[in-house]
Amino acid sequence: MTHVGVVGAGVMGAGVAQNLAQVGHTVALVDIHPDAVERALGTVETNCRMSRMLGGPEIDAAQVLARIESGTDLALLADTEIVIENITENWDLKRSLYQELDTIVQPSAVFVANTSAIPITRLASLTTRPRQFVGVHFMNPVPMKPAVELIPGHHTDTAALERVRALLHSMDKKAIEVNDACGFVSNRVLMLTVNEAAFLVYEGVATAETVDEVFRSCFGHPMGPLETADLIGIDTILYSIDVLYEHFADSKYRPCPLLKKMTDAGLHGRKSGEGFYTYGRFATTTPSSNGSSKSPVTSTP
Repeated sequence: MTHVGVVGAGVMGAGVAQNLAQVGHTVALVDIHPDAVERALGTVETNCRMSRMLGGPEIDAAQVLARIESGTDLALLADTEIVIENITENWDLKRSLYQELDTIVQPSAVFVANTSAIPITRLASLTTRPRQFVGVHFMNPVPMKPAVELIPGHHTDTAALERVRALLHSMDKKAIEVNDACGFVSNRVLMLTVNEAAFLVYEGVATAETVDEVFRSCFGHPMGPLETADLIGIDTILYSIDVLYEHFADSKYRPCPLLKKMTDAGLHGRKSGEGFYTYGRFATTTPSSNGSSKSPVTSTP
């Protein structure tokens, strides 16, 4: 088994740490915010205990948590073999982090960027190890999603790529390899869809619930684009669209003002309790501030 570092204890970081620990890897989970680390460990415990109830396997929460060392000091990552970065989609924050990680983590370690849109080659340029730098775009919720995008950078060598591929295989993930480009495949398409769906609500064409119903009923999607946005995080959606807009300088990626307003207001979706829909700890049907209502919610935001 591999000793894996996970940087960023938000929704994605907690999911990555849980998935790794579930399959037997030891994990060093680090976030600069102690409360984020505490919430992540609580989320892992809750997810493990509820797994059987939600149709998943029975998971020993204590055993999973015992494999996760956590804290706020990047020094915890010094002897890890692979480090997976999951912090906010912000270039300045990532630049600062990678430059620090490069001096702390052992030279043989591989860096993995779990980023939404920033090109892998650009991120790798922040380090002295671009040959040992790989992109992996995990989907949320990480433990339940069977596939990821695997993105080698321009300089990524075969050995590093295969080490990451093997780790993903151990996590029961199908690695779909794509070439390096801003947004990769999934978010190059998804972010446009979510952004236009937000414009439909912003312009008064339809409520969030109606937009999602069209996608569920007409196209057979299990979730509509705005439900998906709430699951991913409205702030994460906005940051990803901003990256696409800046990179391509194309007006088709202009972010919807409603996404900006919701992000500023702290309406970040499930993780904050309210986004396009309002969420409670247990199943409820609650009107949202955007004029729509949510069908019963059975998972904790």
